[in-house]
Amino acid sequence: MGESPRHVHFVAICGTGMGSLAGLLKARGVRVTGSDQGRYPPMSTALERWGIEVAEGFRAEHVTDDPPDLVVIGNAVRPDNLEARAAIDEGYAYLSFPDALHELAIAGKHPVVVTGTHGKTTTTALVAWLLAATGRDPSLLVGGFSLDFDGSFREGRGPHFVVEGDEYDTAFFDKTPKFLHYGARTAVVTSVEFDHADIYRDLEHVKQAFRTLVSQMPADGTLVAAVNHAGVRDVVAGAPCRVVGYGPGDEGAPAWRARRIAVEAGGTGFDVERPGGPALRVTAPMFGAFNVENALAALATVGTLGVPLEEAAPALERFRGVKRRQEVRGEVRGVLVLDDFAHHPTAVSGTVEAVRARFPGRRIVAVFEPRTNTSRRAVFQADYVQALRGADRVVIAEPPPGAVYSATGRVTEFLSVDAVARELRAAGVEAEVLPGADAIAARLAASCAPGDVVLVMSNGGFGNVWEKLLEALAGRH
Repeated sequence: MGESPRHVHFVAICGTGMGSLAGLLKARGVRVTGSDQGRYPPMSTALERWGIEVAEGFRAEHVTDDPPDLVVIGNAVRPDNLEARAAIDEGYAYLSFPDALHELAIAGKHPVVVTGTHGKTTTTALVAWLLAATGRDPSLLVGGFSLDFDGSFREGRGPHFVVEGDEYDTAFFDKTPKFLHYGARTAVVTSVEFDHADIYRDLEHVKQAFRTLVSQMPADGTLVAAVNHAGVRDVVAGAPCRVVGYGPGDEGAPAWRARRIAVEAGGTGFDVERPGGPALRVTAPMFGAFNVENALAALATVGTLGVPLEEAAPALERFRGVKRRQEVRGEVRGVLVLDDFAHHPTAVSGTVEAVRARFPGRRIVAVFEPRTNTSRRAVFQADYVQALRGADRVVIAEPPPGAVYSATGRVTEFLSVDAVARELRAAGVEAEVLPGADAIAARLAASCAPGDVVLVMSNGGFGNVWEKLLEALAGRH
């Protein structure tokens, strides 16, 4: 682009990545403006805290009345968006979010790109925390709110830029996966499963995206891969660079292994076996088998970047985590309310299992909102039954009527939440479908008992159901 822009306008600024880059530029002294619709926390409140003004809705005048040096267009923006059209038609400089992130923030650093169907946000935040806590001063941009950094970005003076790499489309004018745009020198692949049914036809289509990432790795780069997963082993086969495997047990012959995994008072303990050193007992202040893998991935990654396990292990114990990952929202009248981002059936299953391990002996009430394009299709219907069977009681939010967007063909088979609830009841699990946050909060407030743990799972705002439930519980006599 030449010289650095002094005024950057973001179209759809409230996306986690978009808002984080906006915050990073604002902290540098760049003038930042933006627009969006349907805003909800935590990004809406973060933008307000950073002093970034967000216009409601999309209007061409938001661009043309105050022409910026650069327009950044988010991947949720459609081709007919008035601001995107104005930027393109009037000849303003514009970039997709991934290209803007690379050009304005990552270039000149060592990109550490964390990818995979599951665990990206936690692993990204943890890699950055381990580097920061051991004095490496990394930069970070993550698709969530890191409690350790009080936000979703940081700009450090160290050589590493740690970024969450999504396989989703870059923009309406660039249909390549976002993670291909960051110039990864170190890449983490946590898992490869079918997801994003609106843009990927099937699992093989997803694998093609990851294989492209692997093929573009530099010869002196490093892939840190969860080789206990068959999908990961498949996509990293034939990599042009070093592959460092990790995983619990022996599947895939990982170089970094987790052994003797045990739930402890403050989290999960396990022995780390690693190349060139003795096994070391560590404690991750997290729960669930998937979080053991996330922690092991982060330890292996910083190990390849020169951080000894003996330095990283004490920092791991101080990791505070990411908002909306088994986050405690409150406890009223003995009913504990947790908030989690889980929405894919693998994540739902792992989160239910983790919460049961974290709160042994308590009744687990799982509340699930099928909100994504993938979760509202029939493709995972049987998987959701299996994923939710680990709860004692299940409440599913009825999806809103209307079409599901797809770039892979017309959607004809939709998830039947009634059928999921019916199959759960047949399996002995109390289950029902309710029409939204208000109804769910009222029903749970009237029926939950002291000791219950309510686990709310959604990748959206879910009508602030957590707050409504806590308020309803507080008002019950």
